Amino acid sequence: MARLSYFVLSSLAILGANAAGSSVLDLIPSNFDKVVLQSGKPALVEFFAPWCGHCKNLAPVYEELATKFAGAGDKVSIGKVDADEHKSLGQRFGVQGFPTLKWFDGKSETPEDYTSGRDLESLTKFIEEKTGTKAKTQKAAPSQVEMLNDKTFKQEIGGEKDVLVAFTAPWCGHCKSLAPIWETVANDFAAEPNVLIAKVDAEAPNAKATAQDQGVSSYPTIKFFPKGSTEPQPYAGGRTEEDFIEFMNDQAGTHRAVGGGLDAKAGTVDVLDAFVAKYTAGESLASIVGEVQKAASGLKDKYAEYYVKVFTKAGNSQDYIQKELTRLEGLLKKGGLAPEKIDDLTSRSNILRKFAASTGLKDEL
Repeated sequence: MARLSYFVLSSLAILGANAAGSSVLDLIPSNFDKVVLQSGKPALVEFFAPWCGHCKNLAPVYEELATKFAGAGDKVSIGKVDADEHKSLGQRFGVQGFPTLKWFDGKSETPEDYTSGRDLESLTKFIEEKTGTKAKTQKAAPSQVEMLNDKTFKQEIGGEKDVLVAFTAPWCGHCKSLAPIWETVANDFAAEPNVLIAKVDAEAPNAKATAQDQGVSSYPTIKFFPKGSTEPQPYAGGRTEEDFIEFMNDQAGTHRAVGGGLDAKAGTVDVLDAFVAKYTAGESLASIVGEVQKAASGLKDKYAEYYVKVFTKAGNSQDYIQKELTRLEGLLKKGGLAPEKIDDLTSRSNILRKFAASTGLKDEL
């Protein structure tokens, strides 16, 4: 009975260690010993800090690693410790920098430092050699990253798209670490018709000339080409998903958020928001509508007319704004929508929230 109780408690501890939607075990002082030291199986543990740039770069690689070994959960664990929050665990195992990866063999409390590459290939090979367990090979989803060669580079650059290009080499460790992040960023911008996330294999026979023309001498080299221009801007920012999204939003005028959705500003129009501000401040609707219609007619923005529609509908129905916002939020929550539809409903919801920001709906409506 005692053994059964221990097994149940251990299983619950392991189940509770998984963050929602993640294959990586979240380890804290209360479950670390049960999951890592007392489970009888080896574990790879990352000690990280949320503010650490290298940790952010490693995160998607580490998640993919855990997913590859998720089917071998009875033979190996992949976990992580927020050593900034749980300093006692970091101190206990001599962690002095982030990220620190340590291998626990399941027999000893003294771990082995992981000192190899932080790319998926190196990490996978390490675990396979240590455990004799083969990682599950998953069918890769179609890549949204455009591979450019000497011919297609000339076709894409200088056209109607803002292009972010990573010049890479197959043997480059930093390129391998960048790869899953680059794929994620490409997925984030997949619904943006005028944005292209691309790569050039600088050592491929059909792309070497392009890399040389661009003066590429180290890897990865990242360059941004604004639409209509063949003159690049060197990218010198961070290499996390968030960093790349922020950069592209600034350069291309997009409003993507981490994960590929839209941010709270998507769809809104500053010029028309000024009229919404008048409305929410208490100005008469009748005195605003004409100005809005005039201003919207001179804009090319696809949501300009939606502002006119909302002003008009609000004048005909006192509770239109709140009802419509509730309806759109319900559709988004229900799911099952195409990406383009999600973007559209999100943009319209953002506009409606501008109106709903008033202290209360007007009596005149």
